[in-house]
Amino acid sequence: MVRRMNTFQYQVVSIDGDYANLKRIDVESDDLKLVARALLPPEIMEGTKLLYEMMEYRIME
Repeated sequence: MVRRMNTFQYQVVSIDGDYANLKRIDVESDDLKLVARALLPPEIMEGTKLLYEMMEYRIME
């Protein structure tokens, strides 16, 4: 797999009000990242997989 610089994959673990907890899924990690929902696509739900690149989150197809 060719990895581009600053490209990460996350899964939405939980949504709590204006924030979502994201877990990195492209590497082994148990850490969660708290992200403001305003930075995420509005249609996310728990379990949604996201790609972060170029300082932007988008839903993975």
